[in-house]
Amino acid sequence: MGPIKGFKRRKKTADKKVVDHNVLPSSLESQSQPLDWWDEFSNRISGPLSQSKGSQSFKSVFRILRKTFNYICSLVKDDLMARQSSYTDIYGKPLSLNDQVAVALRRLSSGESLSIIGDTFGMNQSTVSQITWRFVESMEERGLHHLSWPSTEEEMEQIKSKFEKIRGLPNCCGAIDITHIVMTLPTMDPSNHVWFDREKNYSMVLQAVVDPEMRFRDVIVGWPGSLSDAVVLQSSGLFRLSEEGKRLNRKKLNISEGTEIREYILGDAGFPLLPWLITPYQGKGLSELQIEFNKRHAATRMVAEMALARLKEMWRIIHGVMWMPDRNRLPRIILVCCLLHNILIDLEDEVLDDMSLSHQHDIDYRRQNCESFDQSASITRDKLALYLTGKLPP
Repeated sequence: MGPIKGFKRRKKTADKKVVDHNVLPSSLESQSQPLDWWDEFSNRISGPLSQSKGSQSFKSVFRILRKTFNYICSLVKDDLMARQSSYTDIYGKPLSLNDQVAVALRRLSSGESLSIIGDTFGMNQSTVSQITWRFVESMEERGLHHLSWPSTEEEMEQIKSKFEKIRGLPNCCGAIDITHIVMTLPTMDPSNHVWFDREKNYSMVLQAVVDPEMRFRDVIVGWPGSLSDAVVLQSSGLFRLSEEGKRLNRKKLNISEGTEIREYILGDAGFPLLPWLITPYQGKGLSELQIEFNKRHAATRMVAEMALARLKEMWRIIHGVMWMPDRNRLPRIILVCCLLHNILIDLEDEVLDDMSLSHQHDIDYRRQNCESFDQSASITRDKLALYLTGKLPP
């Protein structure tokens, strides 16, 4: 769906008069011609954003292009307009579909408080809160198709090919990482202790598997930050499906005579070494072959780190420290931010081109180390290391 444009007058030809019933007489057009939604909405903005006019300012306010905004509106239209007159601004004017989506997206992308957004857009804090939550509920259902595990062999082969082009790792299907959503919680409440993590923050964990284009393919969110990366993994559907052979168990790849490599994903040292999850070599005194493997492994796995860093930078409601969030609603908000992240990639939103690529999503968090490993996975990793350095026998 493209931008909504104002009515355009058709040019008159010298030899033929064209009648266009959508065109008003010139004397009335300036008074009656409907404004584009953004032109009208931007006139209502107050505060620091009050100078935001035009298409470029639309991008600065919502951090997405208008085509992406229109698409998101189309997803949630039925749900948000089911009670069209429920929400009004401070003057009693009903809020349109675009108005409601604008409020929700600004809340999620800026991370500003309910009061700031209410003052900016001319509505009560409670209205901002209710609209944002309705938007989250709708996106959970309407946008979920933007986050899925590859369903066809062809799709997975494309992912493998793109991963291999990064630093040569064959048959790789994804990269996994974990990030912490930091919260401020009452310290006197004993029930909050489970959220107190090893870096002395209260946090909630997001685990994500990412493809080469930084698209989320599998996420789990809601576990307390006090749990280790390995425990979160073992509590996930990804772990269960992979252990049961229902995921990452399709096409094997022959890398030499009698040597096959199964499908796998890459994870850092905080995860266990498993047949379907390859982690780097740990410890001191690593061989040159092992050091080289770790370099290639890190360069390939970095797409997961960059995806999580971009997620937090783009959807700043989960960036920094959240003030006493509803811990039942927060996982759903994080999921919707992941869906929106994927929508920008799927729609090739040019805003992504303007964002710097960082891999710092948990700046104050030290790397975890997991000593657990599977012997067959250790053999597979050795074979991969030999293959990448050309030392595996043909």
